[in-house]
Amino acid sequence: MSAPHTDVEQVEAANTAFYEALERGDFEEVASLWLTPADLGVDETYHDPADSGVVSCVHPGWPALTGRGEVLRSYALIMANTDYIQFFLTDVHVSVTGDTALVTCTENILSGGPAPEAGEELGPLVGQLVVATNVFRRTPDGWKLWSHHASPVLAETEDEEEDEEETPG
Repeated sequence: MSAPHTDVEQVEAANTAFYEALERGDFEEVASLWLTPADLGVDETYHDPADSGVVSCVHPGWPALTGRGEVLRSYALIMANTDYIQFFLTDVHVSVTGDTALVTCTENILSGGPAPEAGEELGPLVGQLVVATNVFRRTPDGWKLWSHHASPVLAETEDEEEDEEETPG
């Protein structure tokens, strides 16, 4: 496979790398994909990079997290408490304007555990449907995450579906 050449391809590759690192539970890789104050020219001598409000993240059902320290702690907690996670991304749309890129997608998530060993069956899994918006900034080291916002998609119940069918209109 050749290296991506266009901004859209580079952003798609950065977005894919983020989800693949999460699936592997590779905290160092996840951390390297998030924007740092230095990426924006913030002098870390005077601003603690852990507390600087450079990045933000909203996980489904969580409050907004601001600052690299809070965001990375959230991923460490998720990884420490998730034996298995796999993302199937659909409806991926990338828009690039200058040094900023917006990715919207649907995360079809399977999680649970424990992860199977060779020849073993997979333990019970939970499926979740989530819509996500990932904002990237161009840096000298490539595209990095600036913000991640994910929200669950609420499934309709059978009663709601029946009501819609019966309602004229």
